Amino acid sequence: MTPPTTAAPARDGSREFAVGSLVHARGREWVVLPDSTPELLVLRPLGGTEDDIAGVLPALEEVEHARFAPPSPSDLGDQAAAGLLRSALRIGFRSSAGPFRSLAGISVEPRPYQLVPLLMALRQETVRLLIADDVGIGKTVESGLIAAELLAQGDARGLVVLCSPALAEQWRAELRGKFGIDAELVLASTIGRLERSRLYGQSVFRPDRNYVVSTDFIKSPRHRDDFIKNCPDLVIVDEAHTCVADTGQGGARQQRQQRYTLLRALADDPNRHLLLVTATPHSGKEEPFRNLLGLLDERLETISLDRQAGRDLLAQHFVQRRRADIRDDFREDANFPSDRKSREDDYTLHPDYRRLLDEVISYARETIRSADGALQQRIRWWSALALLRALGSSPAAVRKTLHTRAGVQDADSVTEADAIGSRTVTDPADDEAAESADAVPGALLAPGAADPDAAALGEEDRARLLAMAEAAEALKGPAKDRKLKQLIDTVKELLAEGYNPIVFCRFISTAEYVKEHLDAALNKGRKGTAGKKAYAVEAVTGELSPDQRVARIAALTEEDEDGEAPPERRVLVATDCLSEGVNLQESFDAVVHYDLAWNPTRHEQREGRVDRFGQRRDVVKAVTLYGSDNAIDGIVLDVLLRKHARIRKATGISVPVPDSSENVMQAVLEGLILRGERPQYEQEGLFAVESAAGRQTAELHQAWQSAAERETASRSRYAQNAIKREEVAKEVAEVRASLGTGEEVRRFTRHALTALRGVPGPLPGEPDGFTMNSEALPAPLRDAFTTLLGPRHPRPVAFHDAPTAPRGEVALTRTDPVVASVARFVLDAALDDQMDQWQRPARRCGVVRTTAVAKRTTLLLVRYRFQLSLPGRDGVLRQQLAEDARLLAFRGAAANPDWLPEDEAVALLEARASQNTDRALAQERIEGVLGSLESLMPTLEERGEQLAARLLDSHRRVRGAFRDVRGATGPARRGLRVDVQGRPDVLGVYHYLPVPVLDGTTTNGEAR
Repeated sequence: MTPPTTAAPARDGSREFAVGSLVHARGREWVVLPDSTPELLVLRPLGGTEDDIAGVLPALEEVEHARFAPPSPSDLGDQAAAGLLRSALRIGFRSSAGPFRSLAGISVEPRPYQLVPLLMALRQETVRLLIADDVGIGKTVESGLIAAELLAQGDARGLVVLCSPALAEQWRAELRGKFGIDAELVLASTIGRLERSRLYGQSVFRPDRNYVVSTDFIKSPRHRDDFIKNCPDLVIVDEAHTCVADTGQGGARQQRQQRYTLLRALADDPNRHLLLVTATPHSGKEEPFRNLLGLLDERLETISLDRQAGRDLLAQHFVQRRRADIRDDFREDANFPSDRKSREDDYTLHPDYRRLLDEVISYARETIRSADGALQQRIRWWSALALLRALGSSPAAVRKTLHTRAGVQDADSVTEADAIGSRTVTDPADDEAAESADAVPGALLAPGAADPDAAALGEEDRARLLAMAEAAEALKGPAKDRKLKQLIDTVKELLAEGYNPIVFCRFISTAEYVKEHLDAALNKGRKGTAGKKAYAVEAVTGELSPDQRVARIAALTEEDEDGEAPPERRVLVATDCLSEGVNLQESFDAVVHYDLAWNPTRHEQREGRVDRFGQRRDVVKAVTLYGSDNAIDGIVLDVLLRKHARIRKATGISVPVPDSSENVMQAVLEGLILRGERPQYEQEGLFAVESAAGRQTAELHQAWQSAAERETASRSRYAQNAIKREEVAKEVAEVRASLGTGEEVRRFTRHALTALRGVPGPLPGEPDGFTMNSEALPAPLRDAFTTLLGPRHPRPVAFHDAPTAPRGEVALTRTDPVVASVARFVLDAALDDQMDQWQRPARRCGVVRTTAVAKRTTLLLVRYRFQLSLPGRDGVLRQQLAEDARLLAFRGAAANPDWLPEDEAVALLEARASQNTDRALAQERIEGVLGSLESLMPTLEERGEQLAARLLDSHRRVRGAFRDVRGATGPARRGLRVDVQGRPDVLGVYHYLPVPVLDGTTTNGEAR
């Protein structure tokens, strides 16, 4: 490797080694990092990563100041050498000189619109934000960016994410995989191990650690007080709308009240950062919405949001955007599907199925009418409704329901019966526990139920129930279950179009039934490769633990333990345990609603699993199945789902159904079930305005429309306007100037691997992606591919032009581990002139004859290091390191240089050789430039000071004063400084010569 020049040793223990300075120790060169003290230097190898950091004691080991050696004139590269070296250097930066300290070290490339909440957060002394962007926009990324930046700056010492236990593992994986934040899981299943590992009297929690915690577990009095006392100073609350309650009643409200009590205690600490994350902050009820806002600023609980002062205060803490808003503001950077195509597929009931439906309705009517008292009538009503809903789902659900005791039987009052029935039979808007709501609710008069009413059943009633169960059993299979047959046809069509669908069912028994028959139908007479099925079908339900659900999905979408690639054609059958929070967009791109949810929000949540940020398909599909002659389906469609779809199409907003919807649904259903003895119930007369149910339906729709109009007006009124698009564009430009662009990453990766004897090929369906045969790559790179992608990763390796990639494949982003390993190899090889020449595609110098210049021009690749002094909210200045790589170019001789603007210097990277250059002449030219470097150094150092001033300005800009309604300014932190550290390193020298013409001069008459 090219040796550096060194200065005099410094072993006296004094702080001579400033942050960012270059030192020589242990036979190599290192960069001094911010955690260094006079007694202990924390060092990172030059060109190394965070994994290579080491500690050195200057009093015991020889440490010398070092200067980076200039390149060797004989180490000449071709026309692409400069671009490859620059890109390798920039991709390898983990302490970049941009305005954000964390972006260089995270594994996700945020879209510009996702920087808006981060800019809002950095303008607050203590961060208090409600991030309420629509489903699928990327709220996890947005909150993760804020957390990573606060931790990187030192404004937060530790992190806690409060979430559902079903989403805890996913949150931990997101934090680790995308943001490099390792977090401990705190759940009912892990607390025992954590308590055993702590010292006596010590808390499980520490303020300087990171945790993902089950909200429902930690809200209990046993653990709550200890958690509040030792909670880290940064808290993210996922699905925050489930943590506030109104004046309603029931167990769900009590659960919410306990969560709210916990959050209120955390929010009472004025120094605690609090990020609330939800796609549904306003469920149509003002009180819980105001309680949520009050966690951010107590004034927001009562201040009028109709006045400008209230809107200004809200704008500091609240960001809520629709997809249309983002497409209008950021256009090509949206990165989610451009369209969601929805359709309805109908079917007609088989005559035998229709007979059973009529029999169930008759039985329900009779049992309800014969009830003794209001309580027993409500119990029987909910039991009958449970049986009807099960019948609409599947024969398997009917049989299970008839053999399951109804939970509603435990009710002691009509109010309690309605609360239990609503929670277990319908899909109420305030039921946040979807992951545990997929068991059949049971029927009151099930045989063998331990209930006085059941014991009083006569032989005739018992025989009737048994006959229903047997009739349901006979309906199994696509021959008589036409809904199942329609599903098979729909799924086959989607698969033929290249889609991988998720089929959502209401009940566990239905999901298992559908999975069994769908698997058999799709794979009948078909065989895949290596003896496997042509189509992979799996079911995920609430019977599985959160970890088991993750494992089941991984088995369907990721390579197995032997390195076998996942099936290309797959179908996931799931209940609503997967309808919220779980990201499935990388492996699935269509949704089929096998069972109609009795709440439109549930449909929106289901479709949001695939229609979200990171989905590679431009158009996703959603298909709703319904029985055209099933009156129950007709009611749900006409009262709820179609109205919701019309509002969403007209406004672009998913407006929650008003609270009165459940009462309306019950009124309509009662009209169907209790209206008479007719064997058939036509839909035409259900919604006549003259009927009571018709009037209630019309009133519901009118209230819903009014709510949509209010929501549209409020979104316009409360639209995010604290951060303008122009501000974001400026910061994005700074980030890209420091870290590079996605296009640069794509070009570098393909060019470098091809130069290293990789064989590129097309990637089907991705014009900007490619495949790469890696068998002939240098051994260190092949080993890195095996380590990072798995020993039996797919070959050739797929490189996706996307923020994420399936397991065993590569995303063309600067932080993808494979891309980073390629950049590291190219940079190390350029600095080591002892390596085989074919393994060194980038060189530190070169001479190119080209028509791109009219006069000899020299391009310098210069690396700068800066020491940042960032003042924290505690008043402490924190020293941090920043690195930058810049291209500087001048025309003419080094003795009298004509310096070019930066954009013209960068444009030289595109110059192509027009003629060969004599090697002896090339070495002579490079030697001349290298001999003049010292005379150029004052200009290079001046450019460094200009970059430092620019960096200082960008840090001040993103942390600018945030003026609130009282006229007070936000973070007024003193001491922010950016200082150039040491002399700039000249990594590359590239000389461009104009092409000579026949008269013996160059194209502009300059002598050769």
